[in-house]
Amino acid sequence: MTALFNFQSLLLVIILLVCTSTYVHQIFPAILDRNKDGIMGIFWKCARIGERLSPYVSICCVLMAGSMLVGN
Repeated sequence: MTALFNFQSLLLVIILLVCTSTYVHQIFPAILDRNKDGIMGIFWKCARIGERLSPYVSICCVLMAGSMLVGN
């Protein structure tokens, strides 16, 4: 089943997108800062979410990892 139809997989993809965008923004800030509009703006917004809500994002990562261990 694809990630679009499985809620847990969709959440995992969103969390990974936020974490990856935040990491890329910390390493190469100019790439995301110049592309705030359009399709690339999604990555900039995800980076902002990751920077501002980092404790909550990290808690979600731990919970998702725990649920993956229990589920398999």
